[in-house]
Amino acid sequence: MDTVFVMATTVPDDGTRGPGAQWVIAEPVIAAIAARAAVGVPGVARLEPGLTGLASQVARSVRQKINGLAPAPAEGVRITVDHSAVPSSLSASIDMVASGHDQAGAVGRAVQREVTRAVADATGLAPQAVVVSIMDIDLYGTGAW
Repeated sequence: MDTVFVMATTVPDDGTRGPGAQWVIAEPVIAAIAARAAVGVPGVARLEPGLTGLASQVARSVRQKINGLAPAPAEGVRITVDHSAVPSSLSASIDMVASGHDQAGAVGRAVQREVTRAVADATGLAPQAVVVSIMDIDLYGTGAW
């Protein structure tokens, strides 16, 4: 895989990384995993950030560029992780544009399955919910009629 994801860990006081170590995967990392999985589903024309998503994207991009990092694309994806639960619970919201050449409902279900699989494989946490919102249907952009 050509993408490197940075995760934070807390290490026990003695400096070892044994059973007491805890890995915390930040929401932007999970969002990038979910975004990559969603755009790979046939019938997804693109992810579509809303106004909230655009504001978050700009703030995250500026923060990452200041730190010298290349931002991973995560537009149109919102991740919520509840770390107070044991184990942590995770939910994802995907805003997308579907191709006009596929059934929107079938594409949405495929996105739910693929995002669930990709996030669980990468993080070990299976999302409790993956909500897919189809914001638009792209009738002409993905092929000729």
